[in-house]
Amino acid sequence: MRMTEQHLGRHETPNERADRRWTELLQEVRVAQTGAQILFGFLLSVVFMPRFTTLSGFERGLYVVTVVLGALATGALIAPVAYHRLLAGRRLKPQLVDATARVVTLGVVLLALTVGSALLMLLHLATGGSPLAWVVVAAVMGWFALWWLVLPWLLLHRSGNGSGGDGDGSGGDGKGARD
Repeated sequence: MRMTEQHLGRHETPNERADRRWTELLQEVRVAQTGAQILFGFLLSVVFMPRFTTLSGFERGLYVVTVVLGALATGALIAPVAYHRLLAGRRLKPQLVDATARVVTLGVVLLALTVGSALLMLLHLATGGSPLAWVVVAAVMGWFALWWLVLPWLLLHRSGNGSGGDGDGSGGDGKGARD
């Protein structure tokens, strides 16, 4: 990126910026939403498998936690549809984008917890309750945290944009993003 573009940002009106951010948000959500829905659908079917009746109390409890996390993740990742339906045409696009960005972030965190919980359930069963299951899940969750949180946070702070804002590098002033 040229230095002048980086310092000046985009030349967008607040409405153009909100439209761009909304489109970008929807593209991001499509990926996470599909994965969450497939995982949640699979989790719902597990209870109907013959082996389900042989699960221990811990394994059944873990299954319930996993299904609830999956439901919450799916709901949060579908929330932009409801927000848009309720707020469309009311001249609230910037507020819509900010609110849905927050709920999508929550949805991604819930999705990571669902994956971790499902992985623990699977590995606990596969290893006969070995502590190795916990170690592997901790490593996977650490990997998620590294790639989904730590590295983006480091990039944000190294770029000098870590002082708040709305997550698109604009500092929240509505005068354009530095993408």
